[in-house]
Amino acid sequence: MNLKGLEFSKMHGLGNDYVVIDESEEIKVVEENKTDFSIEVCRRGFSIGADGVIFVTKTNRSGDIRFRIFNADGSEAEMCGNGIRCFSKFVHDRNIIKKDIINVETLGGIKVVEVTSENGISTLFRVDMGLSTFNVHEIPMLSENNEFLEEELIVDDEKMFLSAVNVGNPHVVIFVDSVDGIDLDRFGPAIENHEVFPERINVHFVEIISNREIRMLTWERGAGYTYACGTGATSSVLVGYKLSKLDNNVLVHLPGGELEIEVYEKEDSLGAFMKGDAQLVFDGELIQTF
Repeated sequence: MNLKGLEFSKMHGLGNDYVVIDESEEIKVVEENKTDFSIEVCRRGFSIGADGVIFVTKTNRSGDIRFRIFNADGSEAEMCGNGIRCFSKFVHDRNIIKKDIINVETLGGIKVVEVTSENGISTLFRVDMGLSTFNVHEIPMLSENNEFLEEELIVDDEKMFLSAVNVGNPHVVIFVDSVDGIDLDRFGPAIENHEVFPERINVHFVEIISNREIRMLTWERGAGYTYACGTGATSSVLVGYKLSKLDNNVLVHLPGGELEIEVYEKEDSLGAFMKGDAQLVFDGELIQTF
């Protein structure tokens, strides 16, 4: 594909980095090329390098703007917490959507983002991550249980106790005494690709510091190790709250920084707000042909 001259932005949320392409006015990477394009530009050392590619597109439903994200392996994800903050900064600061409250369409539903700005530049984002589900069929997960909370699963010949939740995309949470020394390269892909998860899954190891503070280590579906995961932080706190291990306001320490998660109850379900920042690293233009 010849995409010389394609403008992009490199952004990150707590080190979780993305290539952002503005397609709010016109399609720049045709649909059949988006997977291959994402694989190529995400290759670290050979191209721009990133955990994924975000496309800013026109909304198909009731949102103000549409968020699409492709992982480094070319798969399209339903939602991404760090990615949606980068997306919101991009559309706000470039006057694509100049509002303090943005309704963002995602494959995981409409997400409402509250933007805090200084001198016209956005600095902080509070995202209503919506309602979660612990129903195994909606995660999806192959299990005879209705919910899978601290249940046993054999992973690479090891017995582990996992909890599963969907917050717009699927996650498992494993509480451990310490995240230091976790063999993420072994257990991350083993859980991600486990046969009980037909659409694969995001994996998080969580260390509880107190009922209001945790540390988290992530293996992201389609990307591998990442410095941070917003939906993962949300999932970890929701699981901890449901199991009475955590309060409803929790500070999450990730390798790339910190996020604040606030759990709320609605319609007999649990939802959460996620608060954090996002950064523009640089703007660029592709000069290579794939």
